[in-house]
Amino acid sequence: MEEIEFHHTLPIQLRFNDVDKFGHVNNAVYFTFYDLGKTEYFAFVCPHVDWSKDGIVVVNIEANFLSPVFSSDNVAVQTAVYEIGKKSFHLIQRVIDVNTDEVKCICKSVMVAFDLEKNESKELEEEWKDAICQFEGRDLRKK
Repeated sequence: MEEIEFHHTLPIQLRFNDVDKFGHVNNAVYFTFYDLGKTEYFAFVCPHVDWSKDGIVVVNIEANFLSPVFSSDNVAVQTAVYEIGKKSFHLIQRVIDVNTDEVKCICKSVMVAFDLEKNESKELEEEWKDAICQFEGRDLRKK
């Protein structure tokens, strides 16, 4: 995979209950950060989606924890799409320290378009693919 450019960054406000007894952000909390990043990414990139009918669901997710985040850190989650298929796309996200740009955690997800009325997967709308490619600055469709 070539070097990813992140065009979407969301500052994260750390909460008191994010921190565990070891004084750092609990590993399970990172997934809420990634959910916030995904939500804001798609609200910005695909603002006309009717989320009461169409959904995007996680079918695979993995995270690599590189360095702990402490309650005094200033962090953000960055989100990018790096490949688009027929029904799915691949998302990469990372939590960074905004003061040092140190990457604290990297997360890769496979997301699938979902028809909420039929309760089944569906093909990604061309409008979504076009919007994502335009935002990311390149064609990400599988050849």
